[in-house]
Amino acid sequence: MNRILRLVLLLAFGLTQCSEKKTPADLVIKGGIIYTVEPGTPTVEAVAVVGDTIVYAGSLDGLSKYEGEQTRIIDLAGKTMTPGFIEGHGHFMGLGYSELNLDLMDITSYEEMVEKVKAAVAKAQPGQWIIGRGWHQDKWTTKPKKQVKGFQTHQLLSEASPANPVFLSHASGHAGFANAKAMQIAGVNQLSVEKLGRNLGEGGEILLDELGNPTGLFNERAQSLITRHIPGNTPETDEQALELAIAASLRNGITSFHDAGVSRKNIELFRKFKEAGKLNTRLYVMLTGFDSELLYEWFKKGPEIDAANRLTVRAIKLNCDGALGSRGAWLLEPYSDRPDFSGMATLSMDTVLKISREGLKYGFQVCSHAIGDRANKEILDRYELAFSENPGKAANHRYRIEHAQHLHPDDIPRFGKLGVLPAMQAIHLSSDRPWAIDRLGEKRIKEGAYMWQSLLKSGAVIVNGTDVPVEPINPVASFFASVTRQTLKGEPAGGYEPEEKMTREQALQSYTLDAAYGAFEENIKGSIRPGKLADFVVFSKDLMTVPDNEILSTEVSMTILGGKVLYEKK
Repeated sequence: MNRILRLVLLLAFGLTQCSEKKTPADLVIKGGIIYTVEPGTPTVEAVAVVGDTIVYAGSLDGLSKYEGEQTRIIDLAGKTMTPGFIEGHGHFMGLGYSELNLDLMDITSYEEMVEKVKAAVAKAQPGQWIIGRGWHQDKWTTKPKKQVKGFQTHQLLSEASPANPVFLSHASGHAGFANAKAMQIAGVNQLSVEKLGRNLGEGGEILLDELGNPTGLFNERAQSLITRHIPGNTPETDEQALELAIAASLRNGITSFHDAGVSRKNIELFRKFKEAGKLNTRLYVMLTGFDSELLYEWFKKGPEIDAANRLTVRAIKLNCDGALGSRGAWLLEPYSDRPDFSGMATLSMDTVLKISREGLKYGFQVCSHAIGDRANKEILDRYELAFSENPGKAANHRYRIEHAQHLHPDDIPRFGKLGVLPAMQAIHLSSDRPWAIDRLGEKRIKEGAYMWQSLLKSGAVIVNGTDVPVEPINPVASFFASVTRQTLKGEPAGGYEPEEKMTREQALQSYTLDAAYGAFEENIKGSIRPGKLADFVVFSKDLMTVPDNEILSTEVSMTILGGKVLYEKK
């Protein structure tokens, strides 16, 4: 080889080496199965991160150029890593306050509820309100001796707390249970019920016994008769609740959270935490539709999309009906176990149409709570009308229906056709399906409840989640429900309506990339590829391959947000 040719080859080699030289990464992760949720490359062997961004996802062979003296190396030691999970529908401050107030989620009887209240009263100041949440009468193994329309009456609770007012929210948040002292403070008695009911208008119910006395059960808007008398949270307790919510999210592998219905006060608190560098969960905020003044302030200034990817405000939450547990879900036909009642709309459909139009006009996504088949149909009708009136703005609307729990068969294909996203919480099937059949009957359950696979086949994109604090935030439980359609006790064998199960790939995508799509964020999160945010969760077992009966024993080992390890199980 002549000298000139050798010099040319050496120069070319040197240029190649220079072009391949990379800045060492801040973080390298390897040593386990890494699921990317990227089509074409479902798994990789290693990931490299610079700052808060993924710069490499591929084989071990291509990793050496990213490893430097200052690079932190995480060896997964055989564990499994996925993109950070995204809670697609929850209530962030509710999550925090659920850890501060009386937790009734696991009680199995009315008597157990009363005992928890007794213990709280013993620690309380005279006259102090006792607040709790999480009870669900259909999950109790022992039923109360006296019931009115399926609910307990207040006498036992009132005897346990004669001097302290008590208000205990149903797990769904769509009903509440008060003792006599709370009703006395609110002026609710046999004589006042009719007048109070008229003042509520549509969308609320005070449950009465056979003599016309209030039972203590307040459905939907009627809860406000009691809650308006409960002292507000203090700034100190709000901050404490927010800190608890962030910690709970990280413990559970949640790196992003769609907050379904946020007040002005909450947004100010989130901003305060963000400015202090303490907002260690990425929040996608839906403005509460209960505050029309807040909505129109935001319409005037437009969405706020955070360049730092910590706090984005570009959606609106409308509460349009109630829940199955309290028989507030709005149905096309009466409840099977209450033939005189079909639930209720909690918001005028004229308002849904108006906000749907305004959302398109001002660039806000509309997310409407609908559980019953009539609520879903009515909302799809209003969305479709708004889209047809403004096709240009509707091209990428990504409007959502939150829960979409019970659908008329004719409405299932409309989700894919209209591009409306069903934001569903698979864990609700595990909790609700055993008793929901009593509410709806077998035909309606089989044809229209929890229709995940049918919706996916329609072309719909499903956003998964838990509706925390209605259910615990644990995404592993919701993943289990998605792929087995069983209760958390593993019943029944084969699952309820097994043809509607998600595959494991669909379930993982619903908690990552599709949830990101539900917030217009699929280009920055939800999968593992160079250029996306370095948000990951490490699991103790391989969720994609372990037997069904091992899914629930899978734990979050580590949560990484923006390339930083913010939680590690000890």
